[in-house]
Amino acid sequence: MPPRRPSWENVALFGLVAFAWGLNYLFVRVGLTFAPPLWLAVFRSGLGALTVGGFLLIQGGWRTLDRRDVRDALLIGVPNTAIFFGLWFLAASAIPPGETAVLVYTFPLWVTLLSGPLLRTTPSAWQWVAVSTGFFGVILVSQPWVGGAGSLAPGPVVELLAGSIAWAFGTIAFKRRFTGPKVVPANAMQLTGGALALLVVAPLMEGTFLPPSSGVFLAVILWLGVLGTALAYSIWFRLLDRLPAATLSGYTFLVPLVALTASLVLLGDTLGPLQVVGVAAVLLAIYLNSRGARDRVARLAG
Repeated sequence: MPPRRPSWENVALFGLVAFAWGLNYLFVRVGLTFAPPLWLAVFRSGLGALTVGGFLLIQGGWRTLDRRDVRDALLIGVPNTAIFFGLWFLAASAIPPGETAVLVYTFPLWVTLLSGPLLRTTPSAWQWVAVSTGFFGVILVSQPWVGGAGSLAPGPVVELLAGSIAWAFGTIAFKRRFTGPKVVPANAMQLTGGALALLVVAPLMEGTFLPPSSGVFLAVILWLGVLGTALAYSIWFRLLDRLPAATLSGYTFLVPLVALTASLVLLGDTLGPLQVVGVAAVLLAIYLNSRGARDRVARLAG
């Protein structure tokens, strides 16, 4: 059976996800002026879990999960939400939103590399080209040889790449473990597991925190928790259930593109010539990776 092609409905849904996730990078940057990184991650994941959980409580969707499902979803939330959000937010104050998104969205390349040992699949030649191209682009974006103001700080770059690896691992684990009617409640539980893990770590690393009575901070939290997490993640996991991961990953280049455009237009951030080439290389790598994965799936189906 040939791999399923995305319908116009699926494309529109992912367009909504790309818009929400792309703007998340700007909202995170604003939120960090009001809250420490890990506490901001607590608010985002916690509000996201409460929003999805409340919807499921009304719909009765929780009944699809048994105790083992709940346990596994909570555990998947540690890499998929706690580590990913935590490392991203820790690095976000040091790296502009556009470049942050580009580094995070090496995610499909990590999925390809992790799929070998975890899913026992062999990357195609196109995928190896994509991985090489993507990491060449990362080097050009970060420019470690420049030093000073002309390059990105190496510590935050490593944090973003490590967070991307954690997200890739969590996505593969979720894809293997949950399908069909279990997807949305399992998403709520993985967000809950991530929020609880962050709630343990945040006071230890950042002390106590009292949210400021600011309308801007409230707007940031509502965007990140409700639109950028609850809604976007619910759509993402539904699409992941409908489509092969390789097909879906082909659209992820839109997210850093949205973040870069918004960062350049709204925040006045700039990119050097080599960084522009690096961004183009990463976006090309995401496309080549998805093409290689689709070709491999088509050959296996044949």
